[in-house]
Amino acid sequence: MPQSPIKLAVLVSGGGTTLQNLIDEIAAGRLDAEISVVIASKPGVKGIERAHAAKLMNFVVERKETPDRAPSSKQVFGLCDDAGVDLVCLGGWLCLLDIPQRYAGRVLNIHPALLPSFGGKGMYGARVHKAVLDHGCKVSGCTVHFVDNTYDTGPIILQRTCVVAEDDRPETLAHRVFEQEKLAYPEAI
Repeated sequence: MPQSPIKLAVLVSGGGTTLQNLIDEIAAGRLDAEISVVIASKPGVKGIERAHAAKLMNFVVERKETPDRAPSSKQVFGLCDDAGVDLVCLGGWLCLLDIPQRYAGRVLNIHPALLPSFGGKGMYGARVHKAVLDHGCKVSGCTVHFVDNTYDTGPIILQRTCVVAEDDRPETLAHRVFEQEKLAYPEAI
């Protein structure tokens, strides 16, 4: 009996390049999945534009600047429940979530460094690549990991590496790392 494609929720906070990669991989037949819902952490982000362009159901769940993340987490996972997703994929989602027990082992994140190094609160985007360069690393890469209730500490699923060039800047390293991310996330899913 053939299995149906895995149903994904993709959570975004910015440009949606990871979302676009998953859309492209599914369309090319290299990822047996479907994106059931896209959730953004704020309105007006490019990731929502990408979801609209791909005709994907999408919502915005704003996390108010309060120490209590429970209401927004509940709303996010309620939308995931409503969409019947099998797996939640964070694609540049920058808000810490409270993972309900029913989603334990079903929430993935991709981080643009080789965890456990260069992870944690505030370590995202160009900040990560600058830290890698400032530290003098000769290798960088990406990590796909399960999400727990803290930043970047869940069990690692897989990592892919790339060389750090002598003349790298955060932008050039980010490009090389993203090329590895494009391979790693579909493989992990």
